[in-house]
Amino acid sequence: MPTNDSLVVEDDRFLRVVGIVLDPTTPAERTAAYADFFAHDEPDFDGYCQRVRKRVGRLFPRDVRLVETQEEMRAALPGSPALVVESLGVGAEELSAGSELRIVQKYGGWPRNIDTAACAAKGVKVLTIRRRANVACAELAFALMLTLAKKLHRLAGRISVEQLNELGYAYKPFDRRHTPNSNWPRISGLRMLNESTLGIIGLGEIGREIAIRAAAFGMHTLYHQRTRLPEAEERELSATYVPLETLLAQSDWVVPQLPSAPATKGFLGRAQLAQMKPGAFLVNVSRADIVDRSALIESLRSGRLGGFALDPLYEEPGRSDDELLGFENVILSPHIAAQPRFNALDDLADMMERLAKELAL
Repeated sequence: MPTNDSLVVEDDRFLRVVGIVLDPTTPAERTAAYADFFAHDEPDFDGYCQRVRKRVGRLFPRDVRLVETQEEMRAALPGSPALVVESLGVGAEELSAGSELRIVQKYGGWPRNIDTAACAAKGVKVLTIRRRANVACAELAFALMLTLAKKLHRLAGRISVEQLNELGYAYKPFDRRHTPNSNWPRISGLRMLNESTLGIIGLGEIGREIAIRAAAFGMHTLYHQRTRLPEAEERELSATYVPLETLLAQSDWVVPQLPSAPATKGFLGRAQLAQMKPGAFLVNVSRADIVDRSALIESLRSGRLGGFALDPLYEEPGRSDDELLGFENVILSPHIAAQPRFNALDDLADMMERLAKELAL
């Protein structure tokens, strides 16, 4: 296989690493920026690149063509044996433009933006990768749910009578001659995930990972999105499709998993928050602006929301005087959901190695 073959890659900010690793013409400024981006977890980014190049053999060096739109992708496809996409669609037009395509790699585990039947008819192999970063986001969603349910953000390390008094828990011992001593501070309002109802808005890559874990916790999962999944996928995920209004009214936990776009900004506003079950929790590890901030604060002030957790923030870096920090039932974390950085680095290395092996066949 000639070493000057091209590779068409969607210009996703993480997929740009493919160009840094494989394309020697990548500007030094970009390489330096990503070395800095990964430095707190991988201080030797150059060493990482060198290790991956050894793993991919003749895939390096490669002319990596980064594309942002469907039109750019179709224009770049002629002559390329492989295409890597995250959200761009791959259908009959793209396959026609890429007459030499042998591989379409989805940067994710579910190729719903790829016409797999059309690819099969053309003899184009579709590859997927279950991204560690998406698993990490699902893990944080559950960490936040458990923290809210058990009030750990308030109680961790608060074990003395004096500390608990400061939180409003007046210590009064039980009559131990007759009773156990569990929850001796008499903390009310603790919750269970088991047997509660989880509403996921958007069963994309991360939404699915959340649904898989919800089943393990014994939760009842509802979901809503524009397009209903096939019944087989619903059974696999133990998820039930319902209208948005039903999801909001019945869910004890609401987790929006929507992309950042004009259509999703303020998706959960006053009307939607008012439809939520009183005392329900809202956990957002997607994009902050999906939830209207003013409506959120109103709902917290009124007591309708049982709690709220957010990662990433409305503005980054955040502010120590953020009004949301004044609520006892709110958790804010500084955009850590997909971490550590090795999730992305390992995903990309595995993906490039698989591409190399498939193209060598």
